Formats: sequence, C-alpha cells, structure tokens
Amino acid sequence: MLLKNKICLVTGAGKGIGRSILDAFLQEGAFVYANDCVEGSLDEYISNPNVKIMYFDVSDSTFNREAILLIKKEKGRLDVLINNAGIMQDALIGTIPRSLMESLFATNVFGAMELLQMAAKIMIRQRKGSIINISSIVGITGNPGQLVYSATKGAIISITKTAAKELGCRGIRVNAIAPGMIDTDMMRSIGEVHLQHHIDNIPIKRLGKAEEVASACVFLASDMASYISGSVLQVDYAVLV
Repeated sequence: MLLKNKICLVTGAGKGIGRSILDAFLQEGAFVYANDCVEGSLDEYISNPNVKIMYFDVSDSTFNREAILLIKKEKGRLDVLINNAGIMQDALIGTIPRSLMESLFATNVFGAMELLQMAAKIMIRQRKGSIINISSIVGITGNPGQLVYSATKGAIISITKTAAKELGCRGIRVNAIAPGMIDTDMMRSIGEVHLQHHIDNIPIKRLGKAEEVASACVFLASDMASYISGSVLQVDYAVLV
C-alpha cells in the first residue's frame, strides 16, 4: 500500500502504459482520477469506488482547467500527477507537415505543461506533491523517422528538469520516466519487421512490459522516492543500437 490514500491524476489511462499505471496505483491504495480522450475506454472502472473517470483531450486548455478544478473541489488536494497522455506519428525529414508538428506538440508537450502548472498550484499550498512525466528513450537518443516525436519527448525531459529546480523549494518533486521498447499498441504500430529489428538489439530479446514502467511510477510517486527529483529514470534494457 505504497500510495495509500493518495489522490492521483493519470492521463492517457485508457490503454498501454497508462492503463498499467492506473491498475498499479489502485493496487497500492490510491484514489485515481483516470483520464483518456477515447470515450468508453475506461468504462470497466465505473463501479470501482477508487476511480473517477474523466474523458477529455489534454490538448484542450479548457478541459485541463476543468479537470483540475474538479479534483480540487472534490478532494481538496492532489498528491500525484502522471503526465502520460501522448500520441506518436512518424515521418521522415522533408515530409513532415506543420499540422503534424502542431498536433504532437499540443498533446505531448503543451498538455503536459498546462497540467503540470495547474497541479503545481494545488501542490504548492500543500507543500508536497509528486509529478511524473512520461518521456521516451527516443527523447534521449533520437530515432530515424521520429524527428517530431523525439523532439516532444526531449522537451518533456527539459520541462522535468526545470520544474524540479523551480518547485523543489515548495516540496514538490518532479521526475520523468523514459521507457524503452515497451510492448504496447503504439509500439506494435511500427510493423513486425521494424519491431523484430528492435527486439534483436535488446540483450534479453524481449520487449519491456507496461507493468514494468508502472512499477517505476509507483516508486517515484511514493514516499520511498522522497529525496529524488529532477531525475530521468530509463526503463530500458540497454538497447544496443
């Protein structure tokens, strides 16, 4: 029960890593406001008394504000924010339209920055809180065909480090997790040929599990990580190339 009685907001909780974070947090005793932009994707949690479902798109400032205000009204506090919602769309240099750039940055970066700021206002009053931003290993290493996606995930790392410095004196910890090759629908969308190439370059010859990323989230959200801030935790098995 590492997160017993903690009030948490997890974005992009409808599937993949976000769904695993939601389940792990519930198992550890948290009350979770679970967000996704796909209506119905979280309906199986309707009867769970420790989950409040919130369907909205994090790229919309109005929805972000309304969500944070609702949490403040209902619970009076927010202990943990997980900025997990994100989209991926690949394109080679020279073929990237402005619309793709704007779409990825609106969700992956601007939405996360807005929610971070709004959550921080509540946490500052508490003088305590944990914010965890989900980046990606490609935000550190880069990857062919992912100029924009890599840029958004690199921005998340910069946001994390700056926010940690600014909010640390208020008792708020800000960390990032950079997953490597994790077995999700998003990862499998790259196609079997490219997927196998990545697996061949992983020393243990398998993709990571979403549950393994969720475990890292539980640790950083809990008081076990009370002296960790500004870190980027790579959940990645030393990919060779």
